[in-house]
Amino acid sequence: MKTAAHRGPPTGPRAALKAIANGGLAAVAVEPLARTLGVTKGSFYAHYRNRDELITAALAEWVRSHGDEGLTEFAVIADPARRLRELLTAVVQAVQPLAPSVHLSLLGDRNDPRVGDAVRRVNQARLELLARTYGELGLPPDRAASRARVAYAAILGLLHLAQTDPDASHSAVLADEATAIFLPS
Repeated sequence: MKTAAHRGPPTGPRAALKAIANGGLAAVAVEPLARTLGVTKGSFYAHYRNRDELITAALAEWVRSHGDEGLTEFAVIADPARRLRELLTAVVQAVQPLAPSVHLSLLGDRNDPRVGDAVRRVNQARLELLARTYGELGLPPDRAASRARVAYAAILGLLHLAQTDPDASHSAVLADEATAIFLPS
């Protein structure tokens, strides 16, 4: 038997993630997604047995692309100050005013065990990278972990503000400010 990871077209999970960003798990509906992908409903079901299988595949894709594997480009930067600066700059530049966020949308469905696990795994990967970076910058482990949590909370806060504020800035000024605040001197 084929597994979900080998069954569907690669755009299926991405289309489901786009739907999730725009309306949570409730927005993942087979007929509209099949139309978006340019396939019939029957063809969709040839790739995914049901909606839950697609949601599971989409969450796995999100964890892969936004967890450990998605952070690889930053994790390999040897200089921790440069790593933190580039990570903060990438985050600030990715924040777009009024843009939907998979992460924030998933929080509305956090009681779904699949969602809770996916969010936990992504948060853990991000927090571990930040804590490791702060540790390499000379903070003791407990302070590195605390600083990582505060920095990550600020990142999520920027995402939240961008969803609700059409004037939210995503300029280099914000990246500089984030670096000034969260890079130990």
